[in-house]
Order: sequence, then C-alpha cells, then structure tokens
Amino acid sequence: MGAPKITLYTNHRCPWAHRAHIALKELGFEFEEVIIDLATPRTAEYLAVNPRGLVPSLRYNDEIITESAIVAQFLADANPSHLLKRSDEEGGALQRARINFFVDAFLSKVNSLQFKVYGTQGEEKEVAGQAIVDAVVKELEPLLKDAAPFFGGASKLTLAEVLTGSFVLRLLAFPKYDLLPASVLTGLESKAPAFWKWANAVVKEESVNYIWDEEKVVEGTQARLAKLAAAK
Repeated sequence: MGAPKITLYTNHRCPWAHRAHIALKELGFEFEEVIIDLATPRTAEYLAVNPRGLVPSLRYNDEIITESAIVAQFLADANPSHLLKRSDEEGGALQRARINFFVDAFLSKVNSLQFKVYGTQGEEKEVAGQAIVDAVVKELEPLLKDAAPFFGGASKLTLAEVLTGSFVLRLLAFPKYDLLPASVLTGLESKAPAFWKWANAVVKEESVNYIWDEEKVVEGTQARLAKLAAAK
C-alpha cells in the first residue's frame, strides 16, 4: 500500500491549523498545501470542502477530515508511530488518556487565560499574567515531571506536543512584544521548571517551528487587538 495522497487546507498563522503541520512533518508525509485566506469570505470551492469554512481541513485520499484535534488524531491513528501508542498496545489506553487530560488542561486552564490579559495595562496586566503562571504551576507542572524531554518520558514528540506546540510558541513569544507581561517568562522559569524545560524543547523542534513566522503572527495579533479596542 502506497503513501496516502494528502491535501492540507491551512493558514500558517492559525494555531489550530498549525497542529496538522506538526503531525504531518513528524510522520514524514509529503502533501499538497492550499492556503486559505482567513481575512476574506471563504470561496464556494472551499465551502464545498468544509462548509464551516474553518482550517485545517485534510483531504486524505478521497476522504475529508476537519477540526484540528480530529485531524491530528486521525493521522496518528492511521499511521502508527512515535506520536501515539495504539489503544490495544501495552500502556496505549493509559497514554491516550493522559495525553487527552494534559491537552485539555493546557487549553482550558492555561491558554484560555491569555485572553484575559489582552487589552489590560499596568497592575491589572501583571495580575492577569501571574494567573497564567499560577495555572501552569497547578495544572501542568505535575504532569511534566517525567518529561524527557517530551510528554510521558518520550524522547520524541508525542500527540501531546502536536496538539499544544503552536500555543507554546505563542506563550513564549508574546511576552517579548508586550502582548503578555514579561513576568510570565520569568515566572515560568522560576516556578515551573519542568514546564519551562519541556516548552523550550518543544519550540526547538523543526516540525513545530518550520512554518512559524513570529513577526507576522505578532503583527496579526496586534492588529486584531487594536481593531477590537477601536470597536469598544
């Protein structure tokens, strides 16, 4: 059976679509890339692929798969690799449960707090930034004690990193541009050493950073926040 024919409908500035890029790179697949402009109405052609108009969408042979977590999970399940053990493999079900819990904690308990920082200033901003550090210490630090350097003691990326890597890039980059307070970085380094080591290992991986354009992502984020502020 030959390699699958893959087309990825994506946008490089979207952290959700970025997940599919990490998975495909880790699996070593070649694929056709179709860039979707998220700043304009979706074309009829793309809505025929994904009626929701979101990215990513994956054409895998003759099947269309949408929603980033589902796309990444499908790729990992359809192509067994270091990313994820099979559910019937020894320790596989437990690994999957732990990865799911970690990703849920990252997104719901930590990443969501960034939105409370945007638009704040001074002491209010520092307090909101400290809440991010506190959430990492409480929710994620205990789950990364055995990272070596990746989740669960893995020496290579797992599905946990596939699903969080694009957000880790932003968490470590945004304080450099005052989108998040600089104290977030110093707080993470001093109070969450396991997370700090893991996060810095994640962002150094080629599969995580090869489409990352920090300047453009920051510029786009600043523009969106300015637009929201002007609309108030």
